[in-house]
Amino acid sequence: MTDLPGIVVTGASGRMGRMLTEIVTASERARLVGVLERPGHAWIGQDVGEAMGGAPTGVIVSDDPLEQVSRAHAILDFTAPSATVEFASLAAQARCVHVIGTTGLSEEDLSKINAAGRHATIVRAGNMSLGVNLLVQMTKKVAAALDEDYDIEVIEAHHNQKVDAPSGTALMLGQAAADGRGVSLEQNADRGRDGITGARTRGHIGFSAIRGGDIVGEHDVMFATAGERIVLRHIASDRAVFARGALKAALWGQGRKPGEYDMLDVLGLKEN
Repeated sequence: MTDLPGIVVTGASGRMGRMLTEIVTASERARLVGVLERPGHAWIGQDVGEAMGGAPTGVIVSDDPLEQVSRAHAILDFTAPSATVEFASLAAQARCVHVIGTTGLSEEDLSKINAAGRHATIVRAGNMSLGVNLLVQMTKKVAAALDEDYDIEVIEAHHNQKVDAPSGTALMLGQAAADGRGVSLEQNADRGRDGITGARTRGHIGFSAIRGGDIVGEHDVMFATAGERIVLRHIASDRAVFARGALKAALWGQGRKPGEYDMLDVLGLKEN
């Protein structure tokens, strides 16, 4: 077992942290070697399995990223932008794989992650599921096939604790639509409507966000014109799909040269 890739999970007490910990612990292709939480968290010093209300795993929750990452083959990171930038720097020092599912990253954050990619193998995606990444490819193809007579709207729904909007997945889908159209998403996005906004601008890509209950993740891409609508949809009912995708990315990244990759690379869906 000791020759299996060692995985460190960050933000162990969060929704995704718990799921990632469970998926890695149960895997026959990887081993859990560390879990991290922020300083002062109640889980620090506890066995992560017992902290989650289950059987002991032998892995103690730590608040020392440097010590944990130094012995990892990969980091699974679904935390916050400031933490993710720090982990990217540590991954570069350790020359390990950094799988990033964190959303809400600024341009400055992305620039720092890009710099870390000179030494670390980074797999970053707004969504780690196979289905969503297929939806991204479909969105690009449909957008390329339809002209601006078709308005594009990305509609996403998540649980009431999600802090960023639009979701990282929604932005992936919007970017795919913009790429299909051959336009800049930044210059053609409508990300907020309130009050008297005027008629929709032809060619713009709209975003609508819903927050409520315990919705795991739902994404629609609607192409609407006079007389018809085409709707591409993905519904996630279990966070395990994201955790399994993240672990797949960590294993795929073993032995890869440093650089930035995404799930299309991992899944072999990248267009040449």
